[in-house]
Amino acid sequence: MRGPEWLRRRRSEAFEEFVTTPWPSAKEDVWRYSPIEALDLDAYRPVGDRTATEPPAALDALVARVAPHGAVVTRDGVRDIGPGLSPVALPNGVSIASAEHPGALGTVLDGGDALVRLHDAFVSDPVVIEVAAGAVVDRPVVVVHWIGGAPGTGDPAPAVFPRTVVHVGRAARASVVEVVAGVTGDLRGLVVPVTELDVDQEGQLDYVGLQVLGTGAWHVGRLAGRVGTDAALRSFTLGLGGSYARLRTDAAAAGARGRCELRSAYVGSGDQVHDIRTLQDHLAPHTTSDLLCKGAVAGAARSVYSGLIRVRRGAVRSEALQTNHNLVLDGGSHADSVPNLDIEENDVRCTHASTVGPVDEDQLYYLESRGVAPDRAERLVVSGFFGDVIARSPVPSVVGVLEDEVGARLDRITSGGVDA
Repeated sequence: MRGPEWLRRRRSEAFEEFVTTPWPSAKEDVWRYSPIEALDLDAYRPVGDRTATEPPAALDALVARVAPHGAVVTRDGVRDIGPGLSPVALPNGVSIASAEHPGALGTVLDGGDALVRLHDAFVSDPVVIEVAAGAVVDRPVVVVHWIGGAPGTGDPAPAVFPRTVVHVGRAARASVVEVVAGVTGDLRGLVVPVTELDVDQEGQLDYVGLQVLGTGAWHVGRLAGRVGTDAALRSFTLGLGGSYARLRTDAAAAGARGRCELRSAYVGSGDQVHDIRTLQDHLAPHTTSDLLCKGAVAGAARSVYSGLIRVRRGAVRSEALQTNHNLVLDGGSHADSVPNLDIEENDVRCTHASTVGPVDEDQLYYLESRGVAPDRAERLVVSGFFGDVIARSPVPSVVGVLEDEVGARLDRITSGGVDA
């Protein structure tokens, strides 16, 4: 595979670690309720170097929607400025770091489970975004990872390992939008993305992640963020596609008065499984974290939310809030919600709350009594359920895209359709 010597050496070391690392099991708390033991790696083949070809029309359309100024694009894990795609014009204060520097990967996420080790063994072309100290970036940097997929035959499907690293320098402010898309329709594929977000002292990063894979894909993602002293990370993630779609988000408030605001949402239909795991990790005093996750499942879909607030010894006067709300739209759908606390200090304030249930009958009755058809009434209530969390997206320029994506899936659910 391509890359400098340090990256090839890192891949080799990671593969050796992968071979000796136990495979995840649903018996472990962090994988409980998941179908991870059904993942057959022999059914997939890692994608290596690829010759640039004309980008598919769907990719062009996606980039046009989310990135009016252009996007950093990878196809099957390889950065792409081939025919039909122009190099992105980066905002002032932002650069794509050279792959010659070995310190770019693993600064936030060091080690990990077997799938992270597998990712490190096969990552091809990492996207490393550097925001200069003191820079105030006036528009989002957009990264689009496009995955090709394979038809439902006996041949191995592609396994792709996208990597994005964002480093925000001291007192800088920036926003990043990352999209994982492709494997359209019922094409098969395994996507194992890893994203690292590192915010230096007094910096701020606003991040939005959108996953819109097809229904034949497995998505097992990891998002790791760390903020320094007086720094802030605001993130929003939206998961819509995939047969099994997992995202684990670890946010570490490592410096005094660091702040993490985490928002996420998902919509599942058919027989999809959405699996959301979060860690709010307080390592320093006077840190704050605020998490809100909302989801809905219909048909035979199911979801899992498991979140942990951890306050380390010495992280006095820390405050953490964790909230998870789930709508179960059909008798065959199911949602599990498991909030957890691990507190090692006394002088802290931590709260968690979760709900699982159907659409509120009183809200439906109110609308139907005023002449709204039952399916339309449910669509309006569910749309309102997601409206407030989407409106809190830290990158306002993509709110319309997020609303459109959720709205399209809700329309298919209420009309009896199936996600594409």
